[in-house]
Amino acid sequence: MPAMTEDFADALASYEAADPDGRPLARVMRPVVWCRPGDRVRDVAARIGDAGGSCAVLRADDGLGIVTDHDFRRALAAGPLDGDAPVSGLATVPALTVADEASRATGLLRMVEHGVHHLVVTDPDGRVVGVVRAVDLAQADVRDPLVVRSAVDAADSLDALASAYSGLPGMLVDLRARGMPARHVGAVRAAVMEAAVRRILALRADAAPAGVRTSWIVLGSLARREPLPRSDVDTALLWADPPDGADDPADGLRAYAGLILEDLRRCGLSPCPNGANADNPLFSRSQAAWAAAARGWLRDPTHVGALLLSAMVADSRPVTNVELGGHLTDTIRSHTRTAQFLQALLVEALRWRPPAGFVRDFVVHHTGEHRGQLDLKAGGLTPVVSIARWIAIATSDTRGGTARRLARGADAGLLTRDELDTLVGGFDHVYTLLHDHEARAEAADTYLDPRHLDRLARRHLRETFRAITVVQERAAREWLRRLTG
Repeated sequence: MPAMTEDFADALASYEAADPDGRPLARVMRPVVWCRPGDRVRDVAARIGDAGGSCAVLRADDGLGIVTDHDFRRALAAGPLDGDAPVSGLATVPALTVADEASRATGLLRMVEHGVHHLVVTDPDGRVVGVVRAVDLAQADVRDPLVVRSAVDAADSLDALASAYSGLPGMLVDLRARGMPARHVGAVRAAVMEAAVRRILALRADAAPAGVRTSWIVLGSLARREPLPRSDVDTALLWADPPDGADDPADGLRAYAGLILEDLRRCGLSPCPNGANADNPLFSRSQAAWAAAARGWLRDPTHVGALLLSAMVADSRPVTNVELGGHLTDTIRSHTRTAQFLQALLVEALRWRPPAGFVRDFVVHHTGEHRGQLDLKAGGLTPVVSIARWIAIATSDTRGGTARRLARGADAGLLTRDELDTLVGGFDHVYTLLHDHEARAEAADTYLDPRHLDRLARRHLRETFRAITVVQERAAREWLRRLTG
């Protein structure tokens, strides 16, 4: 059964608190139409029609399955549909499930993440008690992302994909205007962005070097499912080690990666302008080469680029060939970390300081084009993200986004509960400010003039910065005792 990723759960936690329609799915679900794997297609279709439904659930040998009206239409489009064929040939197994006490927000996130329009609802004992459809959730903030996601998945050309993806930014601005929390909007954005990457790879499958297993990996905020409206798409590439004596496929794979990056641009997604891209030798290696590099970073964190690259690897998630791509973080997750490495990484993380003094109001730029402005990303988001990333490496668990990583840090004793609340609250506050600012800007711009905020907002931001600074100072003094305690 596909599971909700921890980073989607992070976004869900913030949305649940502000969900204007927090009714559990049990109140909007529909009765189940059951069928058996061997039932004829024509009989199941008739049963669904008689019930006024759009899907049927079946119990297969390897778990629950589901067949939807979309499956029938897709089969008809492919050619004559044999009405006497067993329905198991059309079913999706395993079916995606959701708990009956879950909210509308949970339904939205699971549907958008997996690109489906139906969920099987189960009770606390795992029994099937109903089904829920996208249309049952009623709100436009459920339907609109699914429409865009479906158009992305169905695109049969790069032009069609570009057209489908072009509807995403405006739609997400509308969702935010309706009151959807910024972190939730970011998670939805990330799901559709990744779907677009996978669709480009599918459309360009014929151009991929033959006989080489590869995994495309997203990095940074997209990997954490925390992108901003104008975030770049940072990517890496990992391929299976070639057999002894075989030619090195690196040049061909990087040329292929360059083609994919051009397709990303064509479809409205921007590769990293600073080189964190899958055609760069630093970010495209064989499985063995990635493992060797990671071991080197851990042994000698003073090596040029070691801390930067190890941090980027910690913020990575494979979007194709997940099992193979998981090798990228295996070494980081291992218990071969040293105190020297963790100390060096923490010093680097704490280098990012919020732009607030305890005497003056804010520390702003005094010269240049950003005179009088704050860099919200460098001064507000990055300090918290960096601490969370350090915790992820220290605890050997790089899953999830910033809030989930910080929570694991509190569970491990690396943060107090007050510090956890301070950092998560600070992240949400700054992320929301920056998200809304970028959404209004004509280009990526993380700078904000505090004079444009009202008095209460300025005070809140100043207190947020100062609270983050206090946590940083405690971490610098006490990290080793907390780590070993």
